[in-house]
Amino acid sequence: MWQTLTHFPLQPYFAFLAGGILLNLTPGQDVLFATASGVKGGPRAGVMAGLGVGLGALWHVALAALGLSALIAAHAGALLALKYAGAAYLLYIAWKSWNDTGAAGHSKTATSGWDALRKGALTNALNPKPILFMLAFLPQFIQPQIGPAWQQILLLGLTFGLTGTLITAGYGYLAGRAGHAIGARMGVLNKGAAVLFAGLAARLILED
Repeated sequence: MWQTLTHFPLQPYFAFLAGGILLNLTPGQDVLFATASGVKGGPRAGVMAGLGVGLGALWHVALAALGLSALIAAHAGALLALKYAGAAYLLYIAWKSWNDTGAAGHSKTATSGWDALRKGALTNALNPKPILFMLAFLPQFIQPQIGPAWQQILLLGLTFGLTGTLITAGYGYLAGRAGHAIGARMGVLNKGAAVLFAGLAARLILED
C-alpha cells in the first residue's frame, strides 16, 4: 500500500484532484442537502451534514475498492431499489422539515448536529449516483504499473471524499450563517428546506 501511495505519478493525481474539486464545487444533491440542513438548523447542522455526506462517500469508496460497485451497477434492479430507498428517505426528511414550525427557537434546532450527520451519511449512502461516478471517473486515473487497482481506488476515492466533504461542509456553514441572520423566520426556512429535500427526491427519481 505504501509503495502505491509513494509511486503514484503527481501529474495524473493533481489532474484528478482538480477535476474532483470542480465537480464538488458544482451544486449537486450533496451540496443541496447540506445547504438545506444549514438553512434549517444553523451553521453547525450545515457543517455536520457535510461531514455526514463525507461518511457516506467512504461507503461508496469501500464498495468500489472491493469491486461491489461494479456488481451493483450491472444489476438494474439493485440500482433502482437503491434509488427509491434514497428518494423515500429524502421525502421523509422533507415531511419532518415541513411540519417543523421552528416555534421552539432557532437556537434549539441549531444543536441537532448529530442528527444532520446521520441524515447526511444515509442520504449519500443511499444515492446510487456515486457508484456510477466511481466506475466512470476513477478508472481513468488508475496506473496499472504501480500497484493493485484497489489500492489506487482507495487513494483516489479518499482524496475525492476529503475535498468533497470540506466543500460540502463549507456550503452548509454559509447557508447556516444566512439562516441565523433571519432566524426569526424559522418556520418559513423549514418549509423552504422541505421543498429542497422533496426536490432532491424528485431529482433522484427522474434523472437517468
